[in-house]
Amino acid sequence: MELFRRRLKLNLALQGGGTHGAFTWGVLDRLLEDRYIQFGWVSAASAGAINAAALAAGLAENGPQGARTKLRQVWEAVAKAGMPEFVRLNPVLFTLSRSAPLAHLASLWSPYEFNPLGFDPLRRLLNETIDFGAIRKHAPVELLIAATEVATGEARLFRRDELTVDAVLASACLPALHHAVEIDGIAYWDGGFSANPDLVTLAMESPVADTLIVQLSPLKKEGLPTGAREIQAHVNRLTFNAPLIRDVEIIEMAREAMRGAVRSRFSRLRKLAQHRFHLVEAAPYTGVLSDRTKIHPDIELLNHLHAAGRTEAEKWLAANRRAIGRRSTVNLRTHFEAVRAGRSAKPKDPVEANTAPAQVNGKTSPPETLPAAPPPATKLPEPPGAARGGA
Repeated sequence: MELFRRRLKLNLALQGGGTHGAFTWGVLDRLLEDRYIQFGWVSAASAGAINAAALAAGLAENGPQGARTKLRQVWEAVAKAGMPEFVRLNPVLFTLSRSAPLAHLASLWSPYEFNPLGFDPLRRLLNETIDFGAIRKHAPVELLIAATEVATGEARLFRRDELTVDAVLASACLPALHHAVEIDGIAYWDGGFSANPDLVTLAMESPVADTLIVQLSPLKKEGLPTGAREIQAHVNRLTFNAPLIRDVEIIEMAREAMRGAVRSRFSRLRKLAQHRFHLVEAAPYTGVLSDRTKIHPDIELLNHLHAAGRTEAEKWLAANRRAIGRRSTVNLRTHFEAVRAGRSAKPKDPVEANTAPAQVNGKTSPPETLPAAPPPATKLPEPPGAARGGA
């Protein structure tokens, strides 16, 4: 029977979330093991953009195994970098950082004050691990890497054939920690402000009609923040989730329009309305973590999130493999509304662009029912079958 298994084509939509992006690494690591899955387009922002670039570079160099190796190489480099080097090299900031998280330092000074030369260790990390020329020339996936234009707040989507290290840095540029990234005279901040990630362009333009969303940030987080850092973290979470919620509403309006009087065989909305969506969520894992963990790449945390991503991807494949290319496995609006209301979306909820009921993926479980995290490790996990000691 395996000989006759069909090729499964998927777009990817990768949300940002700092070092919580190690969860996405785990999801991709598991999907790349599956020889029947082929990726189409990848829409991403911030940490999602780093994962997307590593994925594209690895695929260009050595196919799926090359992508798994490249993703591991990038995250190993993130773990080794640890505390940002501009803090380590500044005696005053290093002393302060021992008693206060970097997020607190950012609330005291702008990056133009505590890092006047614009030193960015992520630039060196990306240049040392990712061949952007290979992405532009040979990557088999199209890319939509979002950055936010500082002057207007509008999203700029960098495509595969124009991707550079500056584009990825722009997509991951948190204005409280980094200087704005200038490209062709235009200043950019983190893509999560405007597209986190862009679902509408992906669904409208990609020839592949299925998209798997990897969502890192919880839609709802209980508790009233009262401290300055907690309030800012909560504001950031709301801000960075807003573009995703907006895109879901646009997609749902397109579905409603197609069901109404404006329905037409040639309508521009048809492709958007009929696009099939799928969802893997990190919220059961990231929702119980402190927000400051997003900028502290602790090796145990990266191990935990990588293993969690693999686990959730495995569960999603087991439940939904047969739906790829046939039907959505999540009703995004219903699911998001249910999460924000504090209840689980029910399997009987109708699924978009599909007349048959489907299992709704991504239920939020209490932390105690989650798969156990692996024991603390001294290094990041090697993917099965990969050579040790190098990319």
